[in-house]
Amino acid sequence: MITRVPKPGRRARYVAVKAAYGGGTAGGLAGLAVALLATEAKLARRTIGTPTETAPFAAGSYGHGRRGDKPVHLAVLGDSAAAGLGCDAPGQTPGALVAGAIARDLHRRVDLDVVAVTGARSADLEIQVDKVLRRSVDAAVIIVGANDVTHRVPVAAAARDLARTVRALRATGAVVVVGTCPDLGSVKPVMQPLRTVAAYWSRRLAAAQTMAVVEEGGIAVSLGDLLGREFSELPHLWSDDRFHPSPEGYRRIVDALLPSVLEALGVQIPVS
Repeated sequence: MITRVPKPGRRARYVAVKAAYGGGTAGGLAGLAVALLATEAKLARRTIGTPTETAPFAAGSYGHGRRGDKPVHLAVLGDSAAAGLGCDAPGQTPGALVAGAIARDLHRRVDLDVVAVTGARSADLEIQVDKVLRRSVDAAVIIVGANDVTHRVPVAAAARDLARTVRALRATGAVVVVGTCPDLGSVKPVMQPLRTVAAYWSRRLAAAQTMAVVEEGGIAVSLGDLLGREFSELPHLWSDDRFHPSPEGYRRIVDALLPSVLEALGVQIPVS
């Protein structure tokens, strides 16, 4: 294999990407890569800013069941993508969209709990699962991983924290569907080469999450594989901050998750 060395003006970016993929040289070049990535990460955070808003409050009851039917308890855990930061109204959030679909297809009332928190990492799921397990849970939807990537949490540690959460939920009999780490390479305010590196880290974490979830009896949905290209090419899928999804972006995410949730709850999904 021939590796082409870029022109001097591009060498720093080349080194950064090579280092992130495990191909960087030792000493000064590795230090240069780290410094460059750290600088570009700061610029990305400055461009995106710190969220000052909260996701719309979507917890509550959805739909109407038959008399005597037990409501379905749906829990949503994870980070801002699970909470719906970027939505304008509760009904646009992932929890509300999933709850509404379950109520419609099962003809049962759905009681929705949303314990997802903006900025949460996989380690924070332990607190969230303790909250939802104060009552029986029938189904849980988890979206997490982006903040593990941005804070450089080791992949093995993040996957282990997620596995622990899935195990706790499955032990109660709950259906668990996890949307794995999205493709952070589709976030336009993140400059190159950090965007390429973020995409690589995202894929690594998503792969580890998939194995962890399946081993614990959950269902993993690869949001990066299913939606990464759409989010990269369609600006209207992003909210004004260009980091969190727009209402339409969340609808695409729920469209990816929903078949697995409904099928796990016993709804027959037509084969197209």
